[in-house]
Parts: sequence; structure tokens; C-alpha cells
Amino acid sequence: MTVLNSVCGENLACIRGGRQVFGDLSFRVNRGEALSLEGPNGSGKTSLLRLIGGLLPPSAGFVNLLTDKGQIREPEERARLAAWLGHQNALKPQLTPKETLAFFARFYGPRLGASAAIDAVVEVAGLSRIADVPCQYLSAGQKRRLAIARLELAGRPLWLLDEPFSSLDASGKKVVRDMIGAHCASGGIALVATHEPLDVESRRLGLA
Repeated sequence: MTVLNSVCGENLACIRGGRQVFGDLSFRVNRGEALSLEGPNGSGKTSLLRLIGGLLPPSAGFVNLLTDKGQIREPEERARLAAWLGHQNALKPQLTPKETLAFFARFYGPRLGASAAIDAVVEVAGLSRIADVPCQYLSAGQKRRLAIARLELAGRPLWLLDEPFSSLDASGKKVVRDMIGAHCASGGIALVATHEPLDVESRRLGLA
């Protein structure tokens, strides 16, 4: 597995709909760290995450991933190291949580055997009680937990999380914070766009 040592942005600018969302933005996040992206709606938090993940080209500047195999600037190559969580949960209503995670296990290729990995993730996410219930019957918070739980199967060192606490109650938020903390403790990197305190040891990047 590729070891990701740092994620760097150099003099980044983003223009959407003819409007500059942000400009001259630089940052660095090292292995084992989390970065909290903070700012009001429209300040560019989601756009920055998409830009880092190779889903959106910068108007200026560049993103550089430093790995044990060298530097990566190509967007498609960056995307292969990133696990993305957006506003949409990307869940099929007819599938159960276990079936959903089995799909993503096949898609990503889990670090453990598929069955062992899925059972472990279900337990960590607090979904054991509803693991065999179709997703259409889950609450908004349970769906959000499941959406985040699939990142555990990705085996990718870079997590890009856009408002991961949305729809979650206090216990759900703790589950997600524990997941982010464990990911970073294992050498991963997490960039998190959030309107509330991350409550995980992290650095902060404010967008105006």
C-alpha cells in the first residue's frame, strides 16, 4: 500500500460560476494529522475538498501529494489515494447495511477478508442491530453512519469528509469522531469540512 506522507496546496485558487471562491490558498497536512476546514456557507470548503480529490481543477496553483513513492500531482492519481464522503450518502434503498458494505468491499478491496472487515465495520459504526434491514427503513442518522462506515473498507490513506456530522445525534457524532481519530492514529490523513468543532486533535484552516 502506498504511504501518504503529506498533502500540500500551493497558491490555490478556485473560480465557480465566474466568481472567485478563494485564492492564494496554501496549506500542508502531514501523515497522522487531521485538518478542519472552517468557514461560512459559500466560502469554498466543498470546492477545496473536490479540488484536492481530483474532482475539480484549480484555477491557479496545484495540489501535491508526497508519498513513499514520490510526488503525485495528477488528479486521477490523487483520486486513487482518496476516500470521499459528500453530502449525499450514496446508498441503495433496497440493500441492507451489510449488503452495502459488501459492495464497497468488492469495489475497494478490503484490507481484511471481506466478511471479517464488514462485521468489524458494522460493529464500529454501531449498526449491528439494523445490519440486515433495508436502507430505506433507516433513519437519516443511521444512513449517515453507514455512509461513513464504508470509508473503513477503502484502505485509502486520505479521507475527504464534507460535513460528516450532518443528521447525527451526539452518539453518532462520537462514533464518527472516533473513526477519524483512529484513521489518523493509524497514519492516515483526514480533511474535514465542518460547521462545528471537530473535537479531534487537528489543525484548522479558515476560509472567509
